[in-house]
Amino acid sequence: MRVVAVEEHFITPMFAAGPGKAAVEGFRKRVGGDLLIDRLSEIGDKRVAEMDAAGIDLQVLSLNAPGVEQLEPDDAIACARDANDRLAGAVQRHPTRLAGFASLPISAPEAAAAELERCIRTLGFKGANINGHSQGRYLDNPFFTPVLERAEALGVPIYLHPTVPPKAVADILYGGFSDAVSAIFASGGWGWHIETAVHVLRMVLGGVFDRHPRLQVVIGHLGEGIPFMLPRLNKNLPTRVTKLERSVAEYLRQNVNYTFGGFNFMPTFLNLLLEVGVERIMFSVDYPFCSMQESRNFLSCLPVSEADRERISHGNAERLLRV
Repeated sequence: MRVVAVEEHFITPMFAAGPGKAAVEGFRKRVGGDLLIDRLSEIGDKRVAEMDAAGIDLQVLSLNAPGVEQLEPDDAIACARDANDRLAGAVQRHPTRLAGFASLPISAPEAAAAELERCIRTLGFKGANINGHSQGRYLDNPFFTPVLERAEALGVPIYLHPTVPPKAVADILYGGFSDAVSAIFASGGWGWHIETAVHVLRMVLGGVFDRHPRLQVVIGHLGEGIPFMLPRLNKNLPTRVTKLERSVAEYLRQNVNYTFGGFNFMPTFLNLLLEVGVERIMFSVDYPFCSMQESRNFLSCLPVSEADRERISHGNAERLLRV
């Protein structure tokens, strides 16, 4: 069975010295932090050897959060292009094992649209990765229309990866605890996931998918809490209130795709499966933050038919990403 992992990360020297400096310094303070940084930095033979050991056939790589989304345009353009060129070199060396999502300087939407086109048409990437809001602006803002139009025209998805909420929001909602607790509460413990769910719902309620009906978005972590709330959202936000062309549930089941992202939790998976169907679910590891072997084992234990397991492991990614 072919296994395609679609939320896997890397860093570059320019990123580590720039927008990712604080993140990398934080990684270094963790137990095993140096190994984590080494794995993020290595997009070659060692990574492929780990994939072989775990039974992963293909990784689709994206620049680690916070990406370039909080940079000013000139810096974002330079850092995104550097990351994309480095990733393209790695893919060229391992074309059957690695693929790429483009980093986009979305603080400069016209430049971001052009970079997306270059990455798809010239570098052979499979879509784009956007790390949440850009300086407090979300993708429902008309400011980002050039990027969304280009993604739809190219027929490639946008992977919407979490980022920390805007500082004012984070301070109010997640402050008042120890630095360690507030940092985790605002990010991987809770805030990242709620932030991403809100972002997707802003896109739905803001009419993004009415304006761009063929646009596809991917989110991780088994839906960032959306599946649990989907029936409630659909009930309380009917079309007579939203004035949208379709119900909230229809957008979440027709324009959004969902990956594991290290959420190897069976009840959460089953909730997602029941709400959106197997055709919308793709395997991912969230490497190197999660174990390839543990994620692969979780995939093998899913209580689904072998045909559905193959859809999740590779079929849905092959259809959406053309890998």
